[in-house]
Amino acid sequence: MDRRTFLEAVAGLLGMPFSQIAHWEHPSPPPGPTDEEDFWAWVRSEFPLHPSLLNLNNGGVSPHPRPVLEALFRLELAANEAPAYVMWRLQDQKEPLRQRLAALCGADPEEIALVRNSTEALEAVIFGLDLRPGDEVVLAESDYPSMIAAWKQREARDGIRLRWVRLPLPTDDEEALLRPYLEALTPKTRVLHLTHLINWTGQIVPVQRLTAEARQRGIFTIVDAAHSFAHVAVDFHAWGCDAAGVSLHKWLCAPFGTGLLYVRRERIAEIWPLFAAPADRQPTDIRKFEHLGTRSIPTEQAIAAAIDFHEQIGQARKTARLTQLRQYWLAQALTLPRIRSLTPQRLAAGLATIAVEGWEPSKLADYLLEKHRILVTAIDWAGLKGIRITPHLYTRLVDLDRLLEALKKLP
Repeated sequence: MDRRTFLEAVAGLLGMPFSQIAHWEHPSPPPGPTDEEDFWAWVRSEFPLHPSLLNLNNGGVSPHPRPVLEALFRLELAANEAPAYVMWRLQDQKEPLRQRLAALCGADPEEIALVRNSTEALEAVIFGLDLRPGDEVVLAESDYPSMIAAWKQREARDGIRLRWVRLPLPTDDEEALLRPYLEALTPKTRVLHLTHLINWTGQIVPVQRLTAEARQRGIFTIVDAAHSFAHVAVDFHAWGCDAAGVSLHKWLCAPFGTGLLYVRRERIAEIWPLFAAPADRQPTDIRKFEHLGTRSIPTEQAIAAAIDFHEQIGQARKTARLTQLRQYWLAQALTLPRIRSLTPQRLAAGLATIAVEGWEPSKLADYLLEKHRILVTAIDWAGLKGIRITPHLYTRLVDLDRLLEALKKLP
């Protein structure tokens, strides 16, 4: 709709209950059977996109579809009329959102805390667990840098011991992924830190088999699912992990600075919150992790619009499309000289990384941006060097053809 019509509609909505404002009528996908590319053209039409830049770095943060942008705007206007009322008198509006997020990740609502990103979620657990000098934590060199930094701080401060795993990346051999972790476990291991979908290459790790082994040994398991949620099917109960962290501003396309923390119900009491919770927050209450002081209620509540949009598409269809996009460009790229894949064929979804002989990752990323207006991610971590390509649902096959043409022209 045009700006005037939109503002008139907003003016009529400001008297609505705050929790209803995020749910606004919006165009639905084409009804009935339709060509698959027509459906994805509709999805693309819902994203306001840069006129010339081809964004293939959706793994860090994703743009919002129009329904989320509009919900943010409406909610901010409504909240600004009476911010103290919205902030402190409408706390129950968080509960329906908690229920919907729990349903998306195979959890109970009483196991879900709303936080700002996966780093906050995971560090709440990393710093909240009671660990003693000599206790061991097993983690991988390919884990996310913020998590590694957090564990190193605990090592320096508390005298715990970190046992490092180097995974044989890339691989479609699950046993090869399991073996380094299992060999690193000892009677002193207290925590097993896992990344489900590795951000550097898109490698998927079979966390369910590892958490089952850890539980038999009494080891607490943490899963970094920042790149998993709304990208592939996620079921924390089925995974068997004790805690997990998610960024909602990646594949769910929720507002920037939104995330969730999952803690298995019977383990909540074992973890201290990062920010001290009031006395009325019981040690077993997942809400103790949400005591962050003043925060943006409109940003949080607009997550509902992102869930609406996600459910219009469906998780299975979404994963299939993201996988199709990856397979489309990667198969053709690998026919070009000097290019090899750092991403497996089977244990992967929409994210992939390639190495190009003769090119440093940062220089190649700069070249693609400056010469072809294509934004990618330079990867140089734990022996992995390449450029990461992360299309999203709005990416067309012709956009990926543009990437392939640029790769063909590399000097």
